Amino acid sequence: MLVSWRWLQDYVNLDIDHDELAERLAMSGLNHEGTEAIGDDFAIDLEVTSNRPDCLGHIGVAREAAVLCDVDLQIPNPAPIGTGGAIEDLTSVTIEASELCTRYTARVVRGVKIGPSPDWLVQKLATIGLASVNNIVDITNFVLMESGQPLHAFDFSGIKGASILVRRAHAGEEFLAINHRGYSLEPTDCVIADAERAIALGGVMGGADSEVTNLTTDVLVESADFAPLAIRTTARRLKLHSPSSYRFERGVDPAGVDWASRRCCELILELAGGELADGVIDARSQPAPEPQPITLRLSQIPRILGIDVPSSTVRRILRALGTTEVSAGSEKVAVTPPSWRRDLVREIDLVEEVARIHGYDKIPEDIGVAMTASHRTDHQRVFSRIRGALAACGFSEALTPSVVSEEHSAVFSPWTDFEPLQCNTPMLHGADRLRRSLIPSLLASRQTNEALANPTIELFETAKIYLTTTDGLPDEPWMLAITSSRPWDEVKGVLEALVARLNPRHRLATTDWRGEFFESNQACGLLLKGETIGCLGEVSADARKQFGLRGRTLVAELRIAPLQSISELIPQYEPVSLFPSTSRDVNLIVGESVTWDSVADIVAKTCGDVLERLDYRETYRDPERDGVGKKRLLFSFVLRSATGTLTGEQADEIRDRVVTACRDAHEAIMIE
Repeated sequence: MLVSWRWLQDYVNLDIDHDELAERLAMSGLNHEGTEAIGDDFAIDLEVTSNRPDCLGHIGVAREAAVLCDVDLQIPNPAPIGTGGAIEDLTSVTIEASELCTRYTARVVRGVKIGPSPDWLVQKLATIGLASVNNIVDITNFVLMESGQPLHAFDFSGIKGASILVRRAHAGEEFLAINHRGYSLEPTDCVIADAERAIALGGVMGGADSEVTNLTTDVLVESADFAPLAIRTTARRLKLHSPSSYRFERGVDPAGVDWASRRCCELILELAGGELADGVIDARSQPAPEPQPITLRLSQIPRILGIDVPSSTVRRILRALGTTEVSAGSEKVAVTPPSWRRDLVREIDLVEEVARIHGYDKIPEDIGVAMTASHRTDHQRVFSRIRGALAACGFSEALTPSVVSEEHSAVFSPWTDFEPLQCNTPMLHGADRLRRSLIPSLLASRQTNEALANPTIELFETAKIYLTTTDGLPDEPWMLAITSSRPWDEVKGVLEALVARLNPRHRLATTDWRGEFFESNQACGLLLKGETIGCLGEVSADARKQFGLRGRTLVAELRIAPLQSISELIPQYEPVSLFPSTSRDVNLIVGESVTWDSVADIVAKTCGDVLERLDYRETYRDPERDGVGKKRLLFSFVLRSATGTLTGEQADEIRDRVVTACRDAHEAIMIE
């Protein structure tokens, strides 16, 4: 948002320079991107976040400056006088698409004289990067950048039938915009139409057939409120963005619609002459929502900010921001937010307003703020265990988009026969289907890694899939998928270890699984408590070809809900032994194929009840000393008995049994 320093001072009398103002605005949330001298003025570039559309006009920024500098705000009160006939005799407005346009106002000025704008108007627009067109167009741009409310002026003679209809576009309807480019519209688009055709794309851009030219004598001034989502959808699909669409996408002040219309007509009468028709057509499809009171408990300010702000200061700040005080006491204040601050809906919003206006710099860095320990849900704890187990097995977590191409979606869909949901606006080029399985996404990632010659591609992902149902909303189950180049039995072992990590009393079973996606006799269904929760198999050559994969590939996919249902998340109580512990370190040379999980099982079985803790330390490889295909596993374990003190000889005996068991199982050699 570019702001003219001289223009800003029309509304607020500041006794500071533009640099200090920019710094104060930045400290309050309007980041300062830079300032450039334009003639005898300065263009201040501010970053306005999407929740503050009220600052997308000079008055909104001036309002912020007035609050920060504790000075008065002067806003014009336009009152154009209608001297012509009644406007109802000239035109009419009908809102047919009530969900796309909540309010549409129209005023008509006849007998205007189109010409150049005065120097003051040209200079103000030039400072913020807008070129002068003619006095009528310049006025609409001026009011837009003044108030943040978009306007449009129609050549009244170009409106067939002299009536306005706000409707949805017809499928395939063609529209010629004022940029003289044609666009094909869809029923999701809102158009402003006359008796014959669309003359404007609502909230985005006017049409070439009704634009103001040097021959224009009568103008109809539009000021309206359009649905943000509809405007955003249209602008993105057509790649047709404008200052108007930018503001409508973020929401305009419903109370500013008529103000902007009156301001525009007042300036037209002043700069272009003419006669204003008496009255205004104010069509509404639904009333503007009434702001709801918000209660601020004064005790929340020191609790959240860590500092005390006097209640009188709090009330002064809230009043200066435009809120209306409903009630006030020694413990709390209730206010109604102004119409231009739709982002103020909760108590914490008011706390933030107090903090930024009072000054973040007044909060010491070392202030003590009461903290409450967070609590992870069972869902989060299960996911943490899943990630930890798979990472321990050598898998890396992948994050892939929720959309895939139509071709990839059709390759593998074991959970539904319904067609996939299709996006109206694709998130990625060529990918417009919500995935029905995580497998296609992981295989696409695998292909990318193969193309980059990555030697090890062991990936997993936990995410939702989207399954079409017959009752409206899709089913969105959480799934776990993995892809690996390991042997089939090793991948199955990884899944068994995962289940054991969640609950060692449950085991995975297998069942038959058929499908062209997998190699024959190299696939199985996965059962848990007798229920099929997933599948595992080697991807067939034809399927690998579809994804551009060269090497052997195994995949598995499981529903997470059944895994969560069997998870044992409650720590079990065990009496604390009164006897001291003793520890032993073990360094074994084993074959490369030996997994830590198998060694850990041997240690646990051999040590029995006296094993208190087992810690993996590291894996070390030295082919020259130990031989090719060998590695060293260094680990330690802590022993403690509940019935007496273990002697050094007893601990050594247990360690020797562990080493012997590892030697018998894996031909392990202990390094002293």
